[in-house]
Amino acid sequence: MTHADPPSPRAPADDEVLEADMFELAPVSLWLEDYSGLQALFAAWRAEGVEDLRAHLRADPARIAECSSRIRLLRVNRRTLELFGARDLAELTANLHRVFRDDMLAAHVEELAALWEGRTRFGGPTVNYTLDGRRLDILLDAQVMPGHEASWRRVLLAIEDVTERSRTARALQRSERYAFGLFEHSPVSLWVEDFSAVRRLVDEVREAGVSDFRTFVNVHPEFVQRCMQEIRVVDVNQQTLRLFGAPDKATLLRSLHVVFRDDMQQHFTEQLIDLWNGKIFQQREAVNYALSGDRVDVYLQFSVLPGHEQDWALVLVSLTDITARKKAEAYLEFLGKHDSLTKLRNRSFFSDEIARLERRGPWPVTVVMLDLNGLKTINDEAGHAGGDALLRRAGEALSKVIDRTACAARIGGDEFALLLPATDERGGDGLVQRLREVVELNNQFYGQPLLSFSVGQATCREGERLEAALHRADQAMYDSKRVFYESAGLNRRRTDRERG
Repeated sequence: MTHADPPSPRAPADDEVLEADMFELAPVSLWLEDYSGLQALFAAWRAEGVEDLRAHLRADPARIAECSSRIRLLRVNRRTLELFGARDLAELTANLHRVFRDDMLAAHVEELAALWEGRTRFGGPTVNYTLDGRRLDILLDAQVMPGHEASWRRVLLAIEDVTERSRTARALQRSERYAFGLFEHSPVSLWVEDFSAVRRLVDEVREAGVSDFRTFVNVHPEFVQRCMQEIRVVDVNQQTLRLFGAPDKATLLRSLHVVFRDDMQQHFTEQLIDLWNGKIFQQREAVNYALSGDRVDVYLQFSVLPGHEQDWALVLVSLTDITARKKAEAYLEFLGKHDSLTKLRNRSFFSDEIARLERRGPWPVTVVMLDLNGLKTINDEAGHAGGDALLRRAGEALSKVIDRTACAARIGGDEFALLLPATDERGGDGLVQRLREVVELNNQFYGQPLLSFSVGQATCREGERLEAALHRADQAMYDSKRVFYESAGLNRRRTDRERG
């Protein structure tokens, strides 16, 4: 009996050839590995009582290396060799310690934990290295192949190179962090706001046929208020919190009714008119209020951000604190019209007021001229500091007896004048009497030296010259001064020197 010829080796089936070609020519890196040694290691650890694999591995990093050593690389495709810069599988296998290192270990712990917990598919973003040391950001997708779930003898790993994508993402993150840093730590108050609802309201008014928007908002101030209520604040920076005295953003956003009030509506009206006219970049001075209630003068710059010119959905508002500058300007303006010592109006303002009253009235105008008695004596005996103190007391007294329509001015060293529009002789007499009462109270409070005025007054009717009334009041004041010094036993010559 003859033995049949041994069967010829089986030729690979067409589908097997196709699978091999697909593996070899796949556009992503493919690795076929044997994890059965790792499974045996896990079984030994379980027998030793290990329950938390992550804690077990992190307690001794050498255990991670032991896990890796139990994994056997069987095959890789052409794309893998190209990606990692290896000539062949042997070179790649000999240099796996250069491929898997450094910051990929944390991700590797999670991959091992997935297998420990019974999952047959694992992966995610991680890091590998080429043989020449270049970092590769990759996405790993690993799968225990069907039929090998019990032994882990065949595990297929697909690696997608996302280095460029990650580099772009990191660059974008750096750019975003830089932009955020510029915004958050700018020395200027910055607000990102959404004006889209305001845009819709403005468009509705335009569609209703309104052409004169300024007249419309003047007649309908409630429209301006509604627009203010429709502004949505997206974000503010740290300088904004400091400027308005808010502990955090939430507190500030809850308190916007405190910040934007009073004068702000008029400023916002002008802002709306500019927007109506297509002016999407604006600059103006405005007034806000800190949460403490203090006035904050700001230089406002408003800009609709590029790409939102049609919907106004993103607007950048910058506020520069100009409170100190405005106070300085107000003080300089005050000094231009006031005497710095007594806080009364100065001679320049007094002259302008004379001219204004002569043009417009109201008539009659009563003029009161006053001379501070004894100033030279005080200066001689107590020095100029004593004289200045008496002048300040004079300013206090005169300020208390006039109303807002009147003018009290220091027009010389010890000379003062009051302009009382719409006041006749009787009104002038009443004011002089009130002044005597105020002076008496002032002396009771301060004591020595005594505050005392020589007073003369005159009333000017419509059609007369105020200069003539001033001259008459001046003469009456000199007569009063002469009587004062004569009653005090002083000679006229000394009086003239003091007046000079």
